[in-house]
Amino acid sequence: MSVADDSAQSPVGAIGRVTVPIPAEGPGEVLVAVRGGSEAYAAWSDRPIGRNLRVIVVESISARSVIVEPFPS
Repeated sequence: MSVADDSAQSPVGAIGRVTVPIPAEGPGEVLVAVRGGSEAYAAWSDRPIGRNLRVIVVESISARSVIVEPFPS
């Protein structure tokens, strides 16, 4: 019996770029490099993050929604 490895399907740990600023109380949007391409996700963060800044995905909360943190510079 084999167990499917879905780690390559998860955006967690991937680096992305903010395409719609992430406000304190709502989602923005990030473009994340996953599965050999780039995919857009609704994104939340515990602090506002401006457009074009790099982020890292720390949690996937649904198929198209993630929690991100600013990528350390």
